[in-house]
Amino acid sequence: MSDQDINADIVEEATSSQRTGLVLPGQTLPDKVYIIPIHNRPFFPAQVLPVIVNEEPWAETLELVGKTDHHCLAVFFMENPPEDPRHFDPSTLPEHGTLVRVHHASREGGKLQFVAQGLSRVRIRGWLKRHRPPYLVEVDYPQSPADPRDEVKAYGMALINAIKELLPLNPLYSEELKNYLNRFNPNDPSPLTDFAAALTTAPPRELQEVLDTVPILKRMEKVLPLLRKEVEVARLQSELSAEVNRKIGQHQREFFLKEQLKIIQQELGITKDDRSADADEFRARLEGKTLSDQARKRIDEELNKLSILETGSPEYAVTRNYLDWATSVPWGLYGKDKLDLKHARKVLDQHHAGLDDVKNRILEFLAVGAFRGEISGSIVLLVGPPGVGKTSIGKSIAESLGRPFYRFSVGGMRDEAEIKGHRRTYIGALPGKLVQALKEVEVMNPVIMLDEIDKLGASYQGDPASALLETLDPEQNVEFLDHYLDLRLDLSKVLFICTANTLDSIPGPLLDRMETIRLSGYITEEKHAIAKRHLWPRLLERTGVPKRRLSITDGALTSVIEGYAREAGVRQLEKQLGKIVRKSVVQLLDDPDAKIKVGQKDLEQYLGLAPFRKEQVLAGTGVITGLAWTSLGGATLPIEATRIHTLNRGFKLTGQLGDVMKESAEIAYSYISSHLKQFGGDPGFFDQAFVHLHVPEGATPKDGPSAGITMASALLSLARDQAPKKGVAMTGELTLTGQVLAIGGVREKVIAARRQKIHELILPDANQGAYEELPDYLKEGMTVHFARRFSDVAKVLFD
Repeated sequence: MSDQDINADIVEEATSSQRTGLVLPGQTLPDKVYIIPIHNRPFFPAQVLPVIVNEEPWAETLELVGKTDHHCLAVFFMENPPEDPRHFDPSTLPEHGTLVRVHHASREGGKLQFVAQGLSRVRIRGWLKRHRPPYLVEVDYPQSPADPRDEVKAYGMALINAIKELLPLNPLYSEELKNYLNRFNPNDPSPLTDFAAALTTAPPRELQEVLDTVPILKRMEKVLPLLRKEVEVARLQSELSAEVNRKIGQHQREFFLKEQLKIIQQELGITKDDRSADADEFRARLEGKTLSDQARKRIDEELNKLSILETGSPEYAVTRNYLDWATSVPWGLYGKDKLDLKHARKVLDQHHAGLDDVKNRILEFLAVGAFRGEISGSIVLLVGPPGVGKTSIGKSIAESLGRPFYRFSVGGMRDEAEIKGHRRTYIGALPGKLVQALKEVEVMNPVIMLDEIDKLGASYQGDPASALLETLDPEQNVEFLDHYLDLRLDLSKVLFICTANTLDSIPGPLLDRMETIRLSGYITEEKHAIAKRHLWPRLLERTGVPKRRLSITDGALTSVIEGYAREAGVRQLEKQLGKIVRKSVVQLLDDPDAKIKVGQKDLEQYLGLAPFRKEQVLAGTGVITGLAWTSLGGATLPIEATRIHTLNRGFKLTGQLGDVMKESAEIAYSYISSHLKQFGGDPGFFDQAFVHLHVPEGATPKDGPSAGITMASALLSLARDQAPKKGVAMTGELTLTGQVLAIGGVREKVIAARRQKIHELILPDANQGAYEELPDYLKEGMTVHFARRFSDVAKVLFD
C-alpha cells in the first residue's frame, strides 16, 4: 500500500468516526498515529507545553496531522538523537511515549512550533511506515491495573502536599498548576502523578523510567522521591536568594542613608563636599608655614583649579596629588639644634669605641657651628672600609644635634628622577627622594644620609651623580628645583652626610663639593672594646639570653678577632659572635639550668678551625715586607726576588700586577741596575742574571706605585746577597732618580703593620705630617724612618 493510501485511510477513519458520533474528545483515541522524536526531556500526559521541531523533515508530518479530525500525534524521547533525523533506528525509541493533541501550529525561521496537549501514554504496536518521515505506527494505550485504593490515596496526598510546598518556593510552577487543575479528575490519580513528575528537574533518563512505569502505585513510588528532592533544592535556592537579597538590600539601604546624611549635613553646613574638604585640608596644612611668594602663588593657582574640576576627572586626581605633596613640605619650619659639645662627645663615645681622630674631627665641625649659632651649608663624606661604622656615625651626629635623621641609599641608582623628581606629565609621577625626606621629617634642617655614594650608576634615564651636583653644592642648593613640584626649595640648612668605601669611583666635581673624613680600620684593641661594649651585649639582647647564663672571656674575644675576623671593620666579627650565641642557645635549651662561659679552647667547637693563622713575616735574601692599601683596609705585602740562572740578562714579573705596579717594578729594576755600585753590589750582577720578582697571593689583583721602594729593596738585597734587617716594613713610590714620593693610606698601612706585630717602618718623608696626625695609641711603640731618597732606605736595611 502506498503512503498516499495510508494517509487517506487515517483521515477517512477519523472522519467516519466523527460522523457516527462515537468519538468524543479525550475518550476515544486513534489506533494509527504519526510520531515525532523529541530530545530535551520526556513529555508527560499531564503537560501542556509548546514544542519546537525543525521544519525539515517534520513539516509534512504536521500537515498530515492537521488533516485528521483528532489532530493527534505521538512524541517519543530520544536521549541520543541521530545525525540525520530522517533515518534512525526504531529500536532506539523507548517503550512508551505520549499521545498529544496539536494546537496552534506555526512556522517561522526554519522551525515549526505547536502547543502540545498531553493525552495518554502510548506504546508502539507495529510500524506502518518506518523508512523516512512521516513515520506512521499502530499504537495501543496501556492501562494501569487496579491497586489498593488506600495506598494510592496516601501517596496522592503525599504528592499534593509536596506540590503545595514547592509552589511557594518557585512561582514558575503556578501556571502549570492552573493548566493541570483544568483537567484534574479526583478519581484518577494517574494525571496527578505525571504532573508531579513533570514539575521536577530530574535527569531525562529517570523521567523516562517514570513514563515507562504504567502501574500507578509503582509510578507514585518513583515520583515521590524526585518531588521531595526538588522541594529541598528549591528551598535551598530560596534561602540563598533571600540571603543575597538581604545583603544587597542592606548595602543599598546604607548607601541611600549615607547619601541622605551627606546632603542633610551639607544643607545644615555641618560638612562639605569632597572638593571643599580637600581644599580646606590643604589650606590648613599651610598655616604656620613660611612660603616664598612663588610657592604661595603656585599653590593658590592649583587650589583654584581644584575647586573647578569634577572630583571624578583624572585631572582632579593629578591636581590633588600635587597639592598633597606641595603642602606637606615643611616650608620655613626649622628644628632647634643642640649645640652642646659635651653632649655630642658623650653621644659619640657612647655609640662608638675608638675612632678618636674621627670623633675629634666631628666635634671640630660641630664647634664651628656652635660658634656661628647654626650648622648649615655642610656636606660631610665619610670614607672607609665596610663595617667600620660610617652609617652609625651619621645617626650619632643627628642624635647629638637633636635633628631628625633620614637615610636612603643611592647605590645602584640609575635614574636622576630619584633625586630631582619626575615631571608631572608622567602617569604616577612622584617628587624626588629629598622632597620625600622633608615630608617625613617635617623640618627643613634634618640630617640626610646618602649611603654608598661611590656606587652611583648611570643609564639612558640620566646621570644621578650629575643631579647630585646641585643638591650637594652649598651655593646652589639654596634654590634647589624639584621637577615634580617645580618650586624652589632651600636645602642650605640640611646637613648632608655621604658614605663611601672608596673615592676612586666618585666623580671629581662631586667629590670637590664634599668635606672628606676618613675612617680607617680598627686595631685589635679597638675591636676588642667594640665587641665587649657593643656587639656581645646587643647579640644577647636580640636572642633574649641573660648575661649570667652566657659569657665569653677576653682571651676568647681576642682569638676570634685575630683568627676569624681580621678584616678592617667589625661586621664579620659580629657574625662570628652571633654564631657562638646561636650554638650556645641550642645547648641552653637542652639543659635549662646550664651556664656557659666560652673560652679560647671552645672556639673550634663553635666556629671550626680558624681561617687566619698567625702569619710569620717572610725574611731572607731578596725578601722585603711592603705595605698596601685596599678598599677593605690595610694589608702587608711581602715581595720576593730571586735569580733563576746566569745564562742571559732578563727580568720577569708575576703576581697579577696592574699596569702602574709593573711600571714601578721596571723603574726599580732600572734604578738598582744603574746604581748597584753605589749601594755596595756587584755592578755586573744584572748583566748576566735572569731575575724573577714575585708578589705573593697571585689570585689577588694588585696595582699602585707605593711598592716602588719595596721592589727596589728586594732587588738590592738579591744583588748584595745580603738579607735585609728583620722586622721592617716599608711603602713609598720610587722615581728613576732615586727620590721617594708620597703615598696615601698611611693610617691603614700603620694599622696593618701593627696587626702583623711589625714595629719599624720606612715611610716617605713627604708623609711625615700625615703620620704625626695619627692617634697616639697607633704611634705607640713604633719606630719610623722617613726617607727622602732611596739611599735613606738602603741605610736602614743594610747599615
